Amino acid sequence: MQFEPIDQFAQRRKNLQAIQALGYAAYPHKFDATSSIPQVIGKFQGRDAAELEAQPVSLRVAGRIVALRPHGKAAFLHLAGEGGRLQVYVKLDVVGTSAYEMFRLLDLGDFIGVEGSLFRTKTGELTIRAEKLAFLSKALLPLPEKWHGLADVEIRYRQRYLDLIANEKARDNFRKRALLIAELRRFFDGRRYIEVETPMMHSIAGGATARPFITHHNTYDVPLFLRVAPELFLKRLIVGGMDRVYEINRNFRNEGVGAKYNPEFTMLEFYQAYSDYRDLMDLTDELLASVALLLCGNTTVPFGEHMLDFGRIERLTMHEAIVRHWPPGPAPALTVDALQIAGAPLDIAKEFNDWAVVNGQPRIEVGPQSPDGEIIGQLFEAVAEPNLIQPTTIVDFPRELSPLSKCRADNPALAERFEIFAGGFEIANGYSELNDPEEQERRFQEQVAAGGDEAPKSVDEDYIRALAHGMPPTAGEGIGVDRLTMLLTDSRSIREVILFPLLRPLGSREEAGGPF
Repeated sequence: MQFEPIDQFAQRRKNLQAIQALGYAAYPHKFDATSSIPQVIGKFQGRDAAELEAQPVSLRVAGRIVALRPHGKAAFLHLAGEGGRLQVYVKLDVVGTSAYEMFRLLDLGDFIGVEGSLFRTKTGELTIRAEKLAFLSKALLPLPEKWHGLADVEIRYRQRYLDLIANEKARDNFRKRALLIAELRRFFDGRRYIEVETPMMHSIAGGATARPFITHHNTYDVPLFLRVAPELFLKRLIVGGMDRVYEINRNFRNEGVGAKYNPEFTMLEFYQAYSDYRDLMDLTDELLASVALLLCGNTTVPFGEHMLDFGRIERLTMHEAIVRHWPPGPAPALTVDALQIAGAPLDIAKEFNDWAVVNGQPRIEVGPQSPDGEIIGQLFEAVAEPNLIQPTTIVDFPRELSPLSKCRADNPALAERFEIFAGGFEIANGYSELNDPEEQERRFQEQVAAGGDEAPKSVDEDYIRALAHGMPPTAGEGIGVDRLTMLLTDSRSIREVILFPLLRPLGSREEAGGPF
């Protein structure tokens, strides 16, 4: 990584000391601004020079200096704040000797307050004619790349504050993320859902198949797990008579990192009593169209070289998706009927693996004892999932892949479950909830017996007890907020939409760069 020389820090520190010597506080407590920079631009951008002269506008604004153009006894500068940028004209004869001496000690990145009136320059730019200046804070370290942007991805993620200063796209991503979360709340609040909060530390790791983070409670002297999902607690609330609940929650999974994965991530989970998975599919179609329209102005949004249409979400069975995207190499041509023959998925997987070896693609791990449903799931992930670019709902999951879902009444081998994909990855997962306590306990026991790092180590007996008190027919769903934000901001990495993604710590001050 490239960092600024320490001598710049030393020079800026000397400038700060000189400003103090002029009688200015190094770090004053506040500044009473009358308007933000975006408010000034929004309110007065339409006024021409004559109007501003005929009806003078006096105001006080504050911001960070992002450009300086001195001209002897006068200067122009640009202040930035809240995503806006406004020009300021400073003249020695107007602000006075002391203020102008302070002004000459300012650096790019410093914060100042300005009191003055609006006018337009000869080039027509809206500008504040400064009458008073207030020093607010010194940037002891310079702005990245002299305000022309920050291209180093490592620095952008590790020092997000610099990314937000330098990159408008980064600021826009997080503005849109905030709008998305606000719209999710508005959408569900308007449909009689209640927002709730459930524990983030669990005595039993459950609610999803994932490796948990483990911590320890000193007072109780017990191990605890950071939640991998809030599902079992939210369904307890359904048992308790809260028929529609949702939570926008942080989950933690001790797994790999990548373009679509971060160990700490945000999910929306919601549950609706007296409903099944088809009700939630319809609801989610409406939700996705709504948030796309709000954030992007259209239900069709750009994502890389593609245009994703959230106004038209196709529905396919898992078998249909595999057949549609089956590579042309393996023979014979695949059909849905062939996939559904007992024992056939293993032979089909072998055909795919032979093709994968020849074409340099990853093989899928299957063995003679692998259940058909698990093989179908692996075939789907390898063959179909990367090709589901347009928003698509996948239904008819094998029962083996859905331990918390009801099975279809007409075909017990399939679960009443759906997942929604877009951009080549999953963004939502929902199903008709299993509410038979005896069947749920049997499936939990199967998971524990199967073992593995990601499987629960014990059965959540209290959840079984809750189901035994009676839970009505219920449908539940989780939507990945980070991934949905990726799609709606045209971002190819999840780290672009998480303010402070988890990164490997730097080992020394020298690696971190400079005096800090």
